[in-house]
Amino acid sequence: MATFIEPRILKGFRDFLPPAEIPRRNLLERIEHRFRSYGFVPIDTPALEYAEILLGKGGGETEKQIYRFNDQGGRDVALRFDLTVPFARFVAEHRAELSLPFKRYHIAKVWRGENTQRGRYREFTQCDFDILGSDRAAADFEILLIMRNTLLDLGAGEVSIRVNHRGLFNRFLSRLGVLEHSVEILRIVDKLVKIGREETRRLLADLLGPRSEDVLRFIATQGSFEETLASLTEAVGGDAPEVQRLAQLRGFMVDTGTADSFVLDPSITRGLDYYTGVVYETFLKDLPDMGSVCSGGRYDNLVGVYSKERISGVGSSIGLDRLIAALEVLGRLDTRASYAQVVIACIQSEAAGRYQALAGKFREAGIPCEVFLEGEKLTKQFMRAEKQGIRWLVIPGEDIQRGPFTLRDLGTRTNQEGLSPEQIIARIQGT
Repeated sequence: MATFIEPRILKGFRDFLPPAEIPRRNLLERIEHRFRSYGFVPIDTPALEYAEILLGKGGGETEKQIYRFNDQGGRDVALRFDLTVPFARFVAEHRAELSLPFKRYHIAKVWRGENTQRGRYREFTQCDFDILGSDRAAADFEILLIMRNTLLDLGAGEVSIRVNHRGLFNRFLSRLGVLEHSVEILRIVDKLVKIGREETRRLLADLLGPRSEDVLRFIATQGSFEETLASLTEAVGGDAPEVQRLAQLRGFMVDTGTADSFVLDPSITRGLDYYTGVVYETFLKDLPDMGSVCSGGRYDNLVGVYSKERISGVGSSIGLDRLIAALEVLGRLDTRASYAQVVIACIQSEAAGRYQALAGKFREAGIPCEVFLEGEKLTKQFMRAEKQGIRWLVIPGEDIQRGPFTLRDLGTRTNQEGLSPEQIIARIQGT
């Protein structure tokens, strides 16, 4: 008796059937188009890197989540956990071939062995976009603007992009006399939404004692962007470069008419150690409980882990899987099971060549067209096309090249008879 291996996949990993993969591909095409519209260019890097490369500056929980092992040659390797650290290695290795500022995007899978939840998996896709070689506020703002406009373009609705500055928080901690604990404090505060205010208070109190209340008051500062910035300025002892950077960014927001999309939130810290300046997270106003769907910040020292040259960088990442989960909940995700707009019914299996020649006319007119291959009853072919989300079905007549043909609207289940290929093309393009 033949034996077989039970088909199964690892927890946190997924297969994608067409109704799931087609919306993903459509979103990726629109995201990529938006990145290119700002002059960003694509790159790619290996999924597998030397472990020391990835662990050089990840920090925090990431080291516990990384997929790390020895390969057949005994090398200590790991799967990338994000696209930013490999990008820093990429820049250091190819510096002579790059012109700065360098604007790149990279859309690829990454892996983290973390607990799974809605919109969060162990294998997932990130859509990164970065500017290397500019420390200007203009670079910070361009990344913020792309975040906002891309999500609006994808139908995510109004967004709330919560902005802070790591340097401003560190300046406050220095004034408080606890700067030596900055890494631990930042990681605790970064978990505020996940663990709640009381657990955050407990963890900070264990680390800082009574000074923890000062930190809690600082990160709870609220008001308009301008009011919050004024309060934070007072808390850090007056004007500072970080204050000026945030004020400059606010000016850019006002200039572009996008100010309502941004909030100054001192509780936003980002958990990775490599962030040094402005940091941000993006929430959907229609689904705030989903968590951040796009986040990032400025990292001025990351490339320096792999090179003697100091190169400033700023970037962000759209979490594709979390965004798709949000769009599904909001009912804004196209779930078609086919790219075809029209399908040609199969009346005679031996006429496959002539059916393909007919389909070629639709494709040349820019209409994706599928040809059914099995000569089943027409009712079964109608049902199959409807299941795939195809709007139009062409029923060939005796003359498969010239017609006349019957065009069935599968949405209304009505027929138009006696049409030529040109008339069918005009009918479809007119809808």
